Amino acid sequence: MTIPLILTMLLVLGVVFVNGWTDAPNAIATAVSTRAIKIRAAVIMAAIMNLAGAFISTLTGAKVATTILNMVDFDSAPQLPDKAPQIALAASLFAIVVWAVAAWYFGIPTSESHALIAGLTGSAISLGGMAAVHFDEWIKVIYGLLASVLIGFLGGLIITKLIVLIFQNVARRTANKFFTIGQIFGAAANAYLHGAQDGQKFMGVFMLGLTLNGLANPGATIPMWVIFTCAVVMGLGTSVGGEKIIKSVGMDMVKLEKYQGFAADISTAICIQLMTSLGVPVSTTHAKTTAIMGVAASRRMSSVDWRVVKEMVLAWVLTFPGCGLIAYLMSKLFVMIF
Repeated sequence: MTIPLILTMLLVLGVVFVNGWTDAPNAIATAVSTRAIKIRAAVIMAAIMNLAGAFISTLTGAKVATTILNMVDFDSAPQLPDKAPQIALAASLFAIVVWAVAAWYFGIPTSESHALIAGLTGSAISLGGMAAVHFDEWIKVIYGLLASVLIGFLGGLIITKLIVLIFQNVARRTANKFFTIGQIFGAAANAYLHGAQDGQKFMGVFMLGLTLNGLANPGATIPMWVIFTCAVVMGLGTSVGGEKIIKSVGMDMVKLEKYQGFAADISTAICIQLMTSLGVPVSTTHAKTTAIMGVAASRRMSSVDWRVVKEMVLAWVLTFPGCGLIAYLMSKLFVMIF
């Protein structure tokens, strides 16, 4: 094994760990904020379900991983040294870690999914220009972005209104018992689907590293050891926690009641499951936060703290050029040095 390959594999696992640490808490944020489940129990549950989602979904059909593998071409510049693609891939992962840790430090739930896509794209462009980007696959990122906003927001709004209509004559105590249990299952489903989406994305990158080094053939089935390693590391990352992110998503943006948290969880799960089955990379952060916004809007728009929303949207908007530029520059630098 070459040094660039070893570095790439370590960085992939580092990004997977950071993803479980900073992104996965979004799945359980609403259940914790409404006190349906205590934070320690929620983190343990999320770690287990993230692992299960990454493992099971990849075994049953790795469509999202395939999209990530086909999105860019690191071999589009034959005039460069043979090791350049591996080095550029390592640089893209380094950029993702830097971006993700900075977002965590400031308590902003930025999307590691978008950081991953931006990082890979920036590094690929540094090698082969725009020809290194396969736009027929990359356009799925835009589809996922739009879908997470529309399905998340509208789902949260509509499901909340339906719940209010159905439970209008049910005693509040009885309804709260139902939604407390419902939120626990909803949080578990969200954590599972986060593992399914993001686990596959990083397994795709892992396979890309193996392919560039000649240790796997293009289009090869993801080996069991890759699935297991990425799933376990993501679960470990989740177990570290992420109270800053939970606070930003579940508490700062809008104050939720149990039935509202349940509606947000169901809307998020529907969005992520649909996109995963279609092989479209989607941000679990996007889906969850827009679902919460839809829940709040079902009552009145002023229920949402738009200052927090503005910070989140700014982070999302900056991720593509910001992380992409870091990856581009790091790739140029790493290729020159190594």
